Amino acid sequence: MKGSRPARIFAAAAMISASALVISGCSSTPDSTPSDKPGGDKPAAVDLTLKLGSLLPVTGQLAFLGAPMEAGVQLAVSQINEADAGITIDLSQADEGDLDNKAYETSIAKLQSSGITAMVGAASSGVSKLILDGNVGAGIVTVSPSNTSADFTGLSPMYFRTAPSDNLQGEVLGNQIAEDGNTTLGIIYQNDPYGTGLAEAIKNTFESAGGEVVAEASYNQGDGQFNAQVQTVAAAKPDAVAIVSYEQFKTIAPLLGNAGIDTGKLYLVDGNLSNYAKDDLAIKLEGSKGTRAGAELPTDFLDQLNAAWTAEGNDPINDVTYSAEAYDAVMLIALSALKAQSVEGKDIASKMREVSGGEGDGEKCSTFADCAKIINDGGTADYEGLSGSVTFDENNDPKGAAIGVYEYGADNNNSRIG
Repeated sequence: MKGSRPARIFAAAAMISASALVISGCSSTPDSTPSDKPGGDKPAAVDLTLKLGSLLPVTGQLAFLGAPMEAGVQLAVSQINEADAGITIDLSQADEGDLDNKAYETSIAKLQSSGITAMVGAASSGVSKLILDGNVGAGIVTVSPSNTSADFTGLSPMYFRTAPSDNLQGEVLGNQIAEDGNTTLGIIYQNDPYGTGLAEAIKNTFESAGGEVVAEASYNQGDGQFNAQVQTVAAAKPDAVAIVSYEQFKTIAPLLGNAGIDTGKLYLVDGNLSNYAKDDLAIKLEGSKGTRAGAELPTDFLDQLNAAWTAEGNDPINDVTYSAEAYDAVMLIALSALKAQSVEGKDIASKMREVSGGEGDGEKCSTFADCAKIINDGGTADYEGLSGSVTFDENNDPKGAAIGVYEYGADNNNSRIG
């Protein structure tokens, strides 16, 4: 994972004067120190400083996902800066909050005014919808580690995501529900782009497999009462219930148990798939399952995350949800800037597909140091991420992605089973 500190090496296709790298407006201005005699196809050495922002949830319904994603960002930034390979990241972090507390309104204004040219976030599809136009107008390339709404496919050449569309997660979960022998299903979902899109994908897949969705009930962000939705679903007596929510799951699940639903037959999604041993749910989730995007991670990844996270004075984390996707987002942004020899957002965006292996014939690599060396030696890097291959297609979506299936044990914590 962690690259060694290489010597300063070359990083562009021809000698470039320092003046050609000056970036005006709100962009960072990289320091360029070309070598006197670049050898062969090796380009002139540059020294880029990238102003990167992160807009991830510290507060709100997705706060439990904020720490793993921020830790992923910080781990990537530390490795990139330690590599000393031609680019340094200056990171600014801000709280996304959610659609209820609207922390993102103040945060995005501060990030944009600080001169960032690239951003990791937002976590919520709903928040990203609201801030993306402003980022595009400000020339900021935006990479979300967790936006899964199908609405984002091909939305903007300045927008990328390292998490797959809900269409894929819904297909995996819908098939899992059917494979578990359930013939009827109830769905409770939140009424936003994330919730409606994922609920529809689950329903379509489950019914294509021969099942029947016998009840559906939605709620709005900010709602605190879910009795009506639970009563609607419980009255249909489904074999299982899928819950597409964020932290509201902690209220909805006990209500389902009180209404006679088997809480070992609940099906969760990435927005609520958490370890609940620490929460007093007053129910047992043993046997319930859920899905989340991402490949199986190295066993020491949590240790590395915590080393970066606690170094900033934070309490240790015990969850890795979307941490690898956030880590990969930073890596791809930095490698794209290095390849473009620019920290302008539009220039970074123009190289994202290439460094991900989505176009060109790149050499595979899995650490920043190794990928940067390929680029600085005049080659094309194809970054293989921790979250998967992260190969961007023509719509800036990952071409393929792993979706893990998790099952809850008696302690209300989950573990990967597929």
